[in-house]
Amino acid sequence: MPEFSPLKYSYASHRNVVYAKKGMTASTSPVASQVGIDVMKAGGNAMDAAIAMAAVLPLVEPTGNGLGSDCFALVWSAKDKKLFGLDGSGYSPKALSAEEVKKAGYTAVPMEGWLSVMVPGAPSAWAELRRRFGTKPMTELLAPAIEYARQGACIPVNVWYQWKAEVTRIGNAAKHDPKLFGPWMEHFTKNGKMFEPGETFYNPDFADTLESLAASDCDSYYQGDIMKKIVAFSKETGGFFEESDFTSYKAQWVDPISVNYKGYDVLEMPPNGHGITALMALKMLEKMDLGADRETAGAYHKMIETTKLAFVDTKKFVADPRYMKTKVADMLSDRYADVRRALISDTEALYPEAGDPSCGGTVYFCTADGEGNMVSFIQSNYNRFGSGILVPGTGITLQDRGANFSMDPTSDNYLEGGKKAYHTIIPGFLAKDGKPIGPFGVMGGFMQPQGHVQVVVNTIDFHMNPQEALDAPRFQWVGEKKVQLEREVNPSIAQRLAQMGHQIEIVNTNIGMGRGEIIWRMDDGTLIGGTEPRADGTIAAW
Repeated sequence: MPEFSPLKYSYASHRNVVYAKKGMTASTSPVASQVGIDVMKAGGNAMDAAIAMAAVLPLVEPTGNGLGSDCFALVWSAKDKKLFGLDGSGYSPKALSAEEVKKAGYTAVPMEGWLSVMVPGAPSAWAELRRRFGTKPMTELLAPAIEYARQGACIPVNVWYQWKAEVTRIGNAAKHDPKLFGPWMEHFTKNGKMFEPGETFYNPDFADTLESLAASDCDSYYQGDIMKKIVAFSKETGGFFEESDFTSYKAQWVDPISVNYKGYDVLEMPPNGHGITALMALKMLEKMDLGADRETAGAYHKMIETTKLAFVDTKKFVADPRYMKTKVADMLSDRYADVRRALISDTEALYPEAGDPSCGGTVYFCTADGEGNMVSFIQSNYNRFGSGILVPGTGITLQDRGANFSMDPTSDNYLEGGKKAYHTIIPGFLAKDGKPIGPFGVMGGFMQPQGHVQVVVNTIDFHMNPQEALDAPRFQWVGEKKVQLEREVNPSIAQRLAQMGHQIEIVNTNIGMGRGEIIWRMDDGTLIGGTEPRADGTIAAW
């Protein structure tokens, strides 16, 4: 285990480290976490608990995931003493192409509508996880979600904010295409108006679909009645799906990729996900001195510079692994880490450009049981409610993951039919000397690998306990030299980073989750503008 004190909390926090002996779950929803605990108390293992939670979360947090989501999981089997990777990301419809996007009048794949929808992989992944490692039948694992869907679940405040924003986004789309987007508005609003926070939301269509999945071990989604409903609605409203897109799909077991960071193995999913971004940044950081104090401009600067260099590479090279010309081994090599690290100055922000390695809305949750099994699981619509498409009578909201495809024909990630897109959702796992330490993960699109780097560095370099590592204020590189910092970052650090050439934005809260507000900017150490309201009604410039 990493060295840390459970009594030390350097940052403002209302939570302490939690210990448990026989099992533990962690998620974005107290309801989902409780469901996972109940499954383990009834004799299920960590894998069973993860499936039950994955089925509940689309109901209690539909702004992050749904029955039309993709997912990835890292699964530690205590029996096998091994970590397994499960890729539940789907393919684009075989009939879809970049030409179809251009024909529709777009230069990039839009978030809304059928152009961004891919075959959802989550239900197949649930079934694969249960068949390989589960101990309970699917009927038992999906029963809690079915019950909540029929009896209703209260809308959480944090979910309500995002839901309200989606009523505006998808409502505008419905004005232009009521046949396609109208079902979503009918299902998720009250005659076009938003539900209230805490109001009970009933979802009987969702329950019916889960009952079909439970009875068929999820096969009905790809071979039966659910698949036929999705394909029929696609054909009625201008989509691209054929039955063969679903019948040929199956979630895949893959080998995780890893780097050793200062004695610890950090493990991620391989491409088409961008967990490799975190690993590349850590390879560069491993030979850099971050000092004894995390809250210094120097430590932030080094983490920012390595992260953005890794990001520009993965944005260029990561794609469906069948189409990648660049090898993962080259991207994670010592030689390439040395080359990229040499570009970094201690005093000046770098304008990042991709190198050449070949020359030498989402929900995250995790489970652990008393036998030592552990699951790091992430499931996502991508953009909140995804494409804005709800298949009538099913409760299925379809993701918009295809919006991550490139329209550049020279890119490995170029949009083609039957292809996986660059994926932003990544579960993480930490081990040492072949023994598991545990799962970790964060949410927020392109923030995720950046969050992984910061959690690992906080844990290993600065010996923070798990709660402290999550409480630490975060940065997010958002392009070129632009960096967002959470407002808890010391102003002197922000000013010094700006003097180094970083274009600094201070964000109100929840960096990377789309809920933060920019309250001021700094360039070259000078305040450009912005204010922060205090709780007492006064206004302060930070």
